[in-house]
Amino acid sequence: MRALMIQGAGSNVGKSLLVAGLCRVARRRGLSVAPFKPQNMSNNAAVTTDGGEIGRAQALQALACGVGAHTDMNPVLLKPETDTGAQVIVQGKRLTTVRARDYSALKPQLLPFVLESFERLKATYDLVIVEGAGSPAEVNLRAGDIANMGFARAARVPVILAGDIDRGGVIAQIVGTQAVLDPDDATMVGGFLINKFRGDPSLFDDGYRLIEARTGWRGFGVLPYFRDAAKLPAEDALDLGGATGGGPLKIACLAFSRIANFDDLDPLKLEPSVSLTMVREAEPIPGDVRLVILPGSKSTRGDLAYLRDQGWDIDLAAHVRRGGHVLGICGGYQMLGRSIADPEGIEGKPGEAEALGLLDVTTTMTPDKRLTRTAAVHAATGAPMEGYEIHIGQTEGPARALPFAYVDGEPEGATSSDGRIIGSYLHGMFAGDAFRAAFLSRLEVSSTALYGASVEAALDALADHMEAHLDVDGLLALAR
Repeated sequence: MRALMIQGAGSNVGKSLLVAGLCRVARRRGLSVAPFKPQNMSNNAAVTTDGGEIGRAQALQALACGVGAHTDMNPVLLKPETDTGAQVIVQGKRLTTVRARDYSALKPQLLPFVLESFERLKATYDLVIVEGAGSPAEVNLRAGDIANMGFARAARVPVILAGDIDRGGVIAQIVGTQAVLDPDDATMVGGFLINKFRGDPSLFDDGYRLIEARTGWRGFGVLPYFRDAAKLPAEDALDLGGATGGGPLKIACLAFSRIANFDDLDPLKLEPSVSLTMVREAEPIPGDVRLVILPGSKSTRGDLAYLRDQGWDIDLAAHVRRGGHVLGICGGYQMLGRSIADPEGIEGKPGEAEALGLLDVTTTMTPDKRLTRTAAVHAATGAPMEGYEIHIGQTEGPARALPFAYVDGEPEGATSSDGRIIGSYLHGMFAGDAFRAAFLSRLEVSSTALYGASVEAALDALADHMEAHLDVDGLLALAR
């Protein structure tokens, strides 16, 4: 019943990957281990074994541990809906929606839930590896903190501070963090490590010793850049590259402003036959793509307006006239219909928006969120599918007479009469090798990737990488 926390000297220093690797290391040493992140902010969520939702990074970390994802692993999840507000998920269920400036007043009410979930994990597992959020150097957010030092002190968990040398200034990152920390917070730090080093690590020996001398903290090693990170599911929309692969099948995905649950793309990125391009703001949809994906969205009508602002509606119409294919997933499915109504103002102001009209369906937003893992059968090929649903809204209309899939014998999704326009609420469908192969074969390419095996191999390689370059024994011994 021990725990160790990885905090970052800045955002995006690789905390999630470090926790996943350390979880796999501990598991390989015979420990039962679980990940924990008190508070996460992400629209990339996973559905858990107990029917709730957590950040996708914690689901990957659970996989590294060899256990099912559970809501206790990420008791507070913030899902941004606008630039100034977010939905607050507590222990897997929606609690409220708050403006950013009002969230600080809510945090003290959330700490008991955070500690309750943490204590349940500690009572169940030999070791809990905790991931911080952002950086403890953001001392302007320290009051009521539940994500970094506020949690570490409340739960009495020792901290390792990770710095990112790839972005430069790593000495200032770590020494500066100590300088601004409250002295009592600083006593929670048991040491530091350097992440994402490129080149000869010995070139940083002097800098490493300088950090030790200036802080008095123990160094646990310099970790070279892990090049197989791209084989693991992306945590954040910022991690989605502009283009991946060089295969003959060209696929474009629209990078919505509130893109959500984009793990649908991860298996496609690993297919040698696929070239996947993220189409970003002010960029046109390439004219030579075979398939355009409209992904999930946390604000469907908002992203529909965003789509039109980019001129993508015009590009899509031209793509369809050329004989191209379109796949809308979740919010993207809703956009493909004739209209989207939100009479109760669940995702914004009450109202109705004209959609793209590519499928003869209409959607009405409803307050109840559907959260479930789903097994299905692909209607066109009979291939088995597995995925999950995480959405609000009900979609009905004549196009559903040609479903995309069947779930327990009931039709799911919709397909145009020529089969080129598809809408579905099923996320994660491409993770299954059999379905992905069947889907790609209809686009006249073959599938050779084994996605689940590839992720497992990357996690093992990450653990090997950390064992080779960090004092892993020292890190695990620090846990208490």
